[in-house]
Amino acid sequence: MNRPLKTPPLAAYDPHYDPLVSDGPGHNRDYAPTYWHATAGVPPEDDGPVTGDIDADVAIVGSGYTGLACAIFLAREHGLKPVVLEANRVAWGCSTRNGGQGQNAAGRLTRSQWIARWGVDVAKRLHGEIRDGFETFEELVRQSAIDCEPQRGGHLYIAHRQRNLDKISAEAALLRDTFGEQTRVIGAQQLRSEYLNEAEAVGAVLEPLGTGVHPAKLAFGYQQMARDLGVKVHPASPVANIQQQGGKLLLRTPGGTVRARAVGIATGAYTAPGLTPALRGRCMPILSNSIVTRPLTAAELEATGFKTKLVLTDTRTLRYYYRLLPDNRIQIGSRSSITGADADAPKHLQLLIDGLHRKFPALQGIEIDYSWWGWVDVSHDMMPRIFRPDPQTNLFYALGYGGNGVSYSAQAGRRMAQMIAGQHFKGQDLPIFTSPLPTHTFEPFRRLGQRMLYRWYHLRDEAA
Repeated sequence: MNRPLKTPPLAAYDPHYDPLVSDGPGHNRDYAPTYWHATAGVPPEDDGPVTGDIDADVAIVGSGYTGLACAIFLAREHGLKPVVLEANRVAWGCSTRNGGQGQNAAGRLTRSQWIARWGVDVAKRLHGEIRDGFETFEELVRQSAIDCEPQRGGHLYIAHRQRNLDKISAEAALLRDTFGEQTRVIGAQQLRSEYLNEAEAVGAVLEPLGTGVHPAKLAFGYQQMARDLGVKVHPASPVANIQQQGGKLLLRTPGGTVRARAVGIATGAYTAPGLTPALRGRCMPILSNSIVTRPLTAAELEATGFKTKLVLTDTRTLRYYYRLLPDNRIQIGSRSSITGADADAPKHLQLLIDGLHRKFPALQGIEIDYSWWGWVDVSHDMMPRIFRPDPQTNLFYALGYGGNGVSYSAQAGRRMAQMIAGQHFKGQDLPIFTSPLPTHTFEPFRRLGQRMLYRWYHLRDEAA
């Protein structure tokens, strides 16, 4: 039976938090008002905030999927005793705000773009790494003591225009012929008769690997696994900065200093600007909004033709990600606001509602029970990194998933644990392990460029 959490009274959730302008993600703030948090039950026990100086083998900054997975593998496979430091609540950021879509992906580039950038041989090896990552994710899901409601069977990539179907069909052929994945193209009639009746769909590609999960239950499952292995998890312990002193790294929190032989950073888009110079300007935080409807009635399920609970995305550049949840609600999300100050503007909620109605006209007027948003860590070259910036310093990071981190975060945590432990692994010479996250040439103007790109993407995506 779960015991009460040891954390002090919560600070209020800040809907306007913005990684580019806020002074850190906060101190013991409450969770965002997500459907996932509301339905996850009582979280596992944690170890309370840091209340004095601590010595540790490894300090992990960030208690989301990556940080907790890294801690699990450090303890289970390398015999180390990590501590996990979290500014707010456990898995407060991306890991309890995402759409719960585990796919055979990491970053934002397609396989054909991998080939263009690195050649076929590297692309094949990188594909093997990402596919192995999906298996790592599934392994943790199966081992978790907390049921995260997995919905297995694949991922449906739904084309909203014929030109997009042509494009993803060509990519599906590449996945089959070059990478050995059993993808297949599904025509509009088959899609409607066997999967769902989405009004704007002209066809789809079915990818065999895809699992939907309850994000908060997955995170809490990781948390329980980590603590069962002896990992200490300290919420309400924001790290102000990291400094090297002798052979140790010092992480200063409000309650005390953690002295560690190595540090793993797993803070995603919620990385505080002053945490370490190694990460300054290396990720672009992007807002993603999400809503969840009330449960659909039997008549609404028939009208929308839902016969599947596979994870779904469409082919817009600012894509919609959506699915029918186990309790027959629909979750749908997409990109919208540029800044945290504007995040709660009604127009961003309306964008998702309009998208839902466009896809499923029978749901006009359906009640929206939950609405929230969170920040996504997008690297400037659209690929993640698990990297050690300085060979003379035992500091590592795993960041930059670009919205495709639900499954690969488990592997990223595993790889970062292997690096921290000094263990070599197959594929360690791949570019996501050997190069840093790139910086942005025009960093001060990134948001101006983002605003202009969003307008262009919308015009292009909706053109007939």
